[in-house]
Amino acid sequence: MPDASFRVKAISESAARVSVKARNFTMIVDEPPNLGGEDKGANPVEYVLAALAGCLNVVGHLVADEMGFNIRRLEIDVYGPLNPARLYGKSYEDRAGYKEIIAEMKVDTDAEEETLEKWVKSVEDRCPVSDNLSNPTPVKVIAKEL
Repeated sequence: MPDASFRVKAISESAARVSVKARNFTMIVDEPPNLGGEDKGANPVEYVLAALAGCLNVVGHLVADEMGFNIRRLEIDVYGPLNPARLYGKSYEDRAGYKEIIAEMKVDTDAEEETLEKWVKSVEDRCPVSDNLSNPTPVKVIAKEL
């Protein structure tokens, strides 16, 4: 299968808010007022968690279909600790990102426990967002003049 390419484009609306276009959709990334924003959207690190939840949902249903069981309801709770000290230039002891991310997938299904164990392992293995968060991915940030 050939590679698929994805792209988003963002325009800064303020020091704390950016408008991001993905295909025909616009997302607002903003900070709460205590961090200089207007709270008009989730912040960047919340979008990381949301991306993981969205990917786990899609892959979870795909894998369940392949394995032959029905998901009646799926709830995904994604969370993790992050020390903002590096972001604000206060300390460089901790990394800038999450120390760990936990995704709890609560599923109402007709599958047995053994099947669910295989399912969740396959979902984590096949989720592109989980893969990007779990493995080093080269990121190049380039500055250009407008």
